[in-house]
Amino acid sequence: MDYDALRCTRRCARTGRDLAPGEEFFSVVLEQGTGLARMDFSREAWQGPPEGALGWWRTQVPLPDGKRPQLAPNDLMLEMFEGLERQSDRADYRYLLALLLLRRRVLRLEEQEHDALGREILVLYCPRRDATYRVVVVAPDPARIEVLQDELARLLFGGVEDGRDVRVEPAAGCHAAREIGPPLRDEHKA
Repeated sequence: MDYDALRCTRRCARTGRDLAPGEEFFSVVLEQGTGLARMDFSREAWQGPPEGALGWWRTQVPLPDGKRPQLAPNDLMLEMFEGLERQSDRADYRYLLALLLLRRRVLRLEEQEHDALGREILVLYCPRRDATYRVVVVAPDPARIEVLQDELARLLFGGVEDGRDVRVEPAAGCHAAREIGPPLRDEHKA
């Protein structure tokens, strides 16, 4: 899966207009073929998430000289990831943390395999710890999406106090948005 395809395009998918620094916009993640795709929409062009959206959120284009939020340190996230290894009831959260750590280049995808039960397994390597991890690919249950979003936001933004919020909207059928922390900046999303 090409996780770089999930970077902000800084262009409205509906109008083709470039998004300006500081401008608020909406982003959507969709399944596309065997991977994920991201689409960004200006406020004016936003008509709600398209059918089949896995999730969507409101954010803003970073200012060139704007301060970036202080995110959780990689070592803290890695410790949490390792601590979840034997908690099978939290496999979905461990998988999402693995994706964040891949995005941050703390972990490296070595290969993909299937276990005896036929589940897809990511084999990940951590150069800083010279360790290899096996992570079950677990799509979060729609009933847990809001809980997982809250946990990830607290982990990522727990120490930031800039007084701003982000509303992360789950796909259709899930609960309404909740204030969960400072705004997401594109460079820091998983």
